[in-house]
Amino acid sequence: QVQLVESGGGLVQPGGSLRLSCAASISIFTINRMGWYRQAPGKQRELVAVFTSGANTNYADSVKGRFTISRDNAKNTVYLQMNSLRPEDTAVYYCYARRFASDLWGQGTQVTVSS
Repeated sequence: QVQLVESGGGLVQPGGSLRLSCAASISIFTINRMGWYRQAPGKQRELVAVFTSGANTNYADSVKGRFTISRDNAKNTVYLQMNSLRPEDTAVYYCYARRFASDLWGQGTQVTVSS
């Protein structure tokens, strides 16, 4: 069974930074799309950043210029570097992967931006 394991969430002050990691239990070369979604309380899950094909990326407008998605193929890991964090970035962040016709999700990691 394919697993996506997130880490790196936590509490940070506004303007601070965090880096999330998502380790896949399989080679990410077999994954079509991989990246990050988030869900704030009372809101729908939304895309944050994702690798679409090859090295192409797609970012939510609200995080452009602040967040950067990257990956380490040798470690089967995708990262999300989050800078200049705002209170409205507070959410549970989920790692996502689409492999063949299946959507895969991690368990989620909480990010809280508060003073």
